[in-house]
Amino acid sequence: MPQISIEDQKAIIQRIKKLMLLMGLSQGAFSQKLGISPANMSKHLSGRLPITVGLVNRICLDLGVSRLWLTTGEDVPFGKAESQREINIGHHREASPNRGVPIYDIDVTAGFGPLEQQLTSDRISGYIDLPGVLNPANECMVRVSGNSMEPTIPNGSYIAIREVAADTIIWGKTYVIVMEEFRMVKALRRHENPDMVILHSLNPEYDDMEVRRDEILKLYIVDSVVNYTTA
Repeated sequence: MPQISIEDQKAIIQRIKKLMLLMGLSQGAFSQKLGISPANMSKHLSGRLPITVGLVNRICLDLGVSRLWLTTGEDVPFGKAESQREINIGHHREASPNRGVPIYDIDVTAGFGPLEQQLTSDRISGYIDLPGVLNPANECMVRVSGNSMEPTIPNGSYIAIREVAADTIIWGKTYVIVMEEFRMVKALRRHENPDMVILHSLNPEYDDMEVRRDEILKLYIVDSVVNYTTA
């Protein structure tokens, strides 16, 4: 049976860790699903036991994971067949039981324009289930880059968002703000001019921004933050 190179093993380990996050599983629960002892799984993930072709096959067959994604990083973790739930944030179309909240392979702060045009089924990379924390009926998870909202939202974190009416701002709460030329994650603060709003960064190294309220096209409130590291 062919062996997997050391460099490829390191990359696969990181993708397995990401897979556990996407599935909302602890290392122990993940091991249980595969029928592997938690101790051995810990050794695999620390590099003390090699990642074998047999382990890759078990993950792909037992969990429905894309072999191409797990071995090369291409494709998406569960492939198109596992990502056929269409969601329009704020207008949930079709519930998919036992899946949890969809995680979209997009950076919400990259690019501009309508966010809902990117929230399509082919961009779903997995699901996360945190009962009592996340609501599959009207939330989705997206990635955030940049450090303007640190320490609350570190660079590379995932946030659970849901669309809210632009005229129902809860001052001090954090939102994804969609404007014509950019999207950003900021806390909204009241301005002395009722036609204006302050976009506040939690990182003190960043200055506040003042924008007109009618320039805000969409608002998505940030309900939860999932900090993900591979260390």
